[in-house]
Formats: sequence, structure tokens, C-alpha cells
Amino acid sequence: MSLIQNNPNGLVDGRERDRIANYTKFWNKDISKEDSTGTDNRVDSYTDVVNGYYDGATELYEYGWAESFHFCRFFQGEAFAAALARHEHYLAAQMGLKPGMRVLDVGCGVGGPARAIARFADVEIVGLNNNEFQVQRARRYTKKAGLEGQVTFVRGDFMKLEEQFGKNYFDAVYAIEATCHAPTWEGVYGEIFKVLKPGGTFGVYEWCMTDDWDASIPDHAKLQHEIELGNGIPEMRPIKLAREALKTVGFEVQHEEDLADRPDVVPWYYPLEGDIRKAQTVWDYFTVWRMSWSGIFVTHNALWFMEKLGLVPKGTHDVGEALRVAALSLVRGGQQKLFTPMYLVVSKKPQALDS
Repeated sequence: MSLIQNNPNGLVDGRERDRIANYTKFWNKDISKEDSTGTDNRVDSYTDVVNGYYDGATELYEYGWAESFHFCRFFQGEAFAAALARHEHYLAAQMGLKPGMRVLDVGCGVGGPARAIARFADVEIVGLNNNEFQVQRARRYTKKAGLEGQVTFVRGDFMKLEEQFGKNYFDAVYAIEATCHAPTWEGVYGEIFKVLKPGGTFGVYEWCMTDDWDASIPDHAKLQHEIELGNGIPEMRPIKLAREALKTVGFEVQHEEDLADRPDVVPWYYPLEGDIRKAQTVWDYFTVWRMSWSGIFVTHNALWFMEKLGLVPKGTHDVGEALRVAALSLVRGGQQKLFTPMYLVVSKKPQALDS
């Protein structure tokens, strides 16, 4: 893990170093002292929160999760990479993507889903990301895949899409586990609505607390706080608010389902449990091992040592610790059905609208 390639020249600039080092300041690790002031501060500073997280976490994600930074369902015996691709293809199929469409990927990460969906549906994709480090890596991987003529990437704020692209620009828009980072769902969904052509489709896999989650229950509030800290999210919100936000900005919901509610034999969070006995294929043993106690021990000590030597930016070890908190909290949230990373909604912009 190099973790020192945060610009085209392969170096981390001062601002990026500061963001990594200061990431954890946005949370009070003691949940008993966390209050609305902390949440408001994260929401107001969402750009720094998200960039600080991904400047430090991106290569750790790639180390543990390849180039598609999202969860998925698993069939019995299904390989990890195959399940990730199927999850991406399923969204494209549900949205009805057709060859030649111009599609926006909101919060594209390093472009894994964009490349997979471009191949699957033969569409033109623009990936949008506010993190320069990830944009540069996405371009590099896409050129290597020979898809630079079909998949392009731009740096931009998903709260200012109309400003960047103009109205009615895209045939379809999708977001995979990205818009949970927005300060408000109404804000980001409203921007997506503006850049969609009338009759255009928006598909999203959203991170939500489920209807069983209750903020007044201390253990539930603690879980929410840990998911926020571990995943660079200013504020986790319940499913009902996502549904309401889509309708508020003008979308017509065509289909909605929490895919985590399906009775799968292999749960979506199984790779995070770190139990190598559950690895679906021989090739998946290493993926699962990295989340085992020994895998975490090796990774975290290596990060601590590299940070002391100045080989990685200050604060990288803390971001790694946040990822450990993330894994534990996400597994617990999945087991208790209090959290889902795959609330699927497919919506339409009304055909009659021209604004």
C-alpha cells in the first residue's frame, strides 16, 4: 500500500495530508458526549469529512475490496467478484439502461461500477467524484481497461450538479452507496432531478437505517454513530426519509425494495465477519482473511509502522481504525436488521416536465 499518490504526480499535497490527519476530529468517540452540534458540524463540513475519509481510506478499500466500493448479495458458492458485478448489472437492468444512453454515476469511487455497467449496458458514463485522489485512480484504471472513450471522470460536487452539467443533460443517473454522504437527501436528489432529461431514470442503492431502528434506544444510537464514524458519513438517516426526499423533489417512484431483507443463505455482510471458513471460493479466502483478527492485526500494525516512518500521511492509521469500527458496526447492524446498504429505488422524472 503506497498511500502517497494523491495527485497526478504521485504525491499527497498539504491540504490532503491535513484532511486525513483531522478526519476523526468531526466525531466524539464517546457516544455519551455526542450531540446534535457534532452532527451539524459534520453536515456543514461534509466536503472535508468525505474527502478526509477517502484520502486515507481509498487504498485500504482497494486492498480489501478491489475497485467496486459497495456491498452486494451473495448466492451460495458465488465468488466475491462475481457477486459485486451482478449487483451492478442488476441495477442497470432495473433502470432499463440501453445502448447509447448518456449516464451519470454520482459518487463514482475509482470507477469499478462505471466500467462494469458500461460493458454490460453499452452506455456512455460520466463518473462524478469530489475526491481528486479517486478521480485520478479511476482514469488510470479506465485507460488500462481500454474504456476511456466510453467512461470519463470529472471532479465535482454532487450538491451542484446543475451548475456543472446544466439542466436535462443525462438520460439516466445512478448512485451506488454514495448519496448517504450528502448533507441532505433532498439536496442531492434535487440536483439529480435537475440534470435528468424528462422521462429519465434515477436508480440508487442507498445506505439507510431501517424502520426497526429507533434513535431513542441507546444501543441503536451508538450503532448509528459508529457507522457514521467508520464510513465518513455526516449523518445516517432512516429509509422513510429517503423515500420522502425522492417524492419531495418530484420523482415518481417506480420500484423500491430493501434487498437486504431477502432471505439469502449467505448474508451481504459475510466478508466483514472475517470467518475464513465461510469463504465462498478458494480465491475469496484472502478477502475474508483481511477482516479476521489476524488480518486486522497485520494491517493496523503495518499502517502504524508506516506512519511512524513517514511513508503514509499522518492520520492514516486513525482512518484504518475507523474502518475497523465500520466493519464491526455494519455486521452488527446487518445481523440486527437495523441497517441496510442496499435500499434499492428506481424513480422517474415525469415526462411532462421540462425543467
